[in-house]
Amino acid sequence: MIQSYAWYFSALVLVIGLILALAWIARRLGFMGRLASTGGKRRLGIVEVLPLDAKRRLVLVRRDGVEHLVLLGLAGDLVIEHGGPERAGGFPAALQEARQ
Repeated sequence: MIQSYAWYFSALVLVIGLILALAWIARRLGFMGRLASTGGKRRLGIVEVLPLDAKRRLVLVRRDGVEHLVLLGLAGDLVIEHGGPERAGGFPAALQEARQ
């Protein structure tokens, strides 16, 4: 009797663990935003991501046709540049050396 309860409990833990692992993988790969989308025209998007090192990365974000360059790191996030409408120029000259 106790052995069957242990079997059912271990199967339940395994299934819950699999569900949590799949949710974590989906979140790491960025599928959660696509699954939770309300439909219609998207106002927010990530244009480009540039890893600087193991702890920091530059992210170019577009919101309503306006691009913003954001530095993401463990210590905090910093908006580097508020852009105007979409440009073809790429990163500012001060950050060109960080790319290399």
